[in-house]
Amino acid sequence: MAKAQYEERQRRKAAERAAAEQRARRRALIWRGTGIVLVVAVAAVAYSLYAKRQLLQAVKTASYPAGQHVAGPIVYAENPPIGGQHNVVWQNCGIYDAPIHNEHAVHSLEHGAIWITYRPDLAADQVQKLKALAADDYLLLSPYPGLPHPLVASAWNHQLNFERADDPGLPAFIAKYKNNPETTPEFGAPCAGGTRALATTDSLTTRPGPMTR
Repeated sequence: MAKAQYEERQRRKAAERAAAEQRARRRALIWRGTGIVLVVAVAAVAYSLYAKRQLLQAVKTASYPAGQHVAGPIVYAENPPIGGQHNVVWQNCGIYDAPIHNEHAVHSLEHGAIWITYRPDLAADQVQKLKALAADDYLLLSPYPGLPHPLVASAWNHQLNFERADDPGLPAFIAKYKNNPETTPEFGAPCAGGTRALATTDSLTTRPGPMTR
């Protein structure tokens, strides 16, 4: 009888030890899995920050002064332009399905807008993605004949080229430069109340006058 009781106790202890070891292994696996997830998450964040830094280092910059209002067509060095002389009337921010005048768009850049241009033959699904992205304030979207790249994002004195509408660099560029008080010459100026003229409209003859912003 005593032997049977002893053996039963030994079996219970062995079972308890096995259960404890199984729980310990389970906890170790959980912690190991959590650690792996955290490492992957940290690596992903670090890579994203690195990629954005690399992206912004590729931004083309210029040093055009602001406030140069003139009438008539203007020849710009960049294509599309990113600063310099411009029309006294700015382009209302929004989505355009036809080209607009450089001279009005540059004035909008001076107010803190981002101008997204794309080749007229860009695939329809890419254009739809751009329209969804541009459905926000201080954003201009328009086709641009002769564009050197499929997509180009422009801010005042800053520009970056893209191959696809879903490039994560595009929203990063917008977040960096849209209404950035450090890069916007006339921070706080409106992107409405100007013109919605298309490039086919003769809207560049307005002479500089009281409208100075």
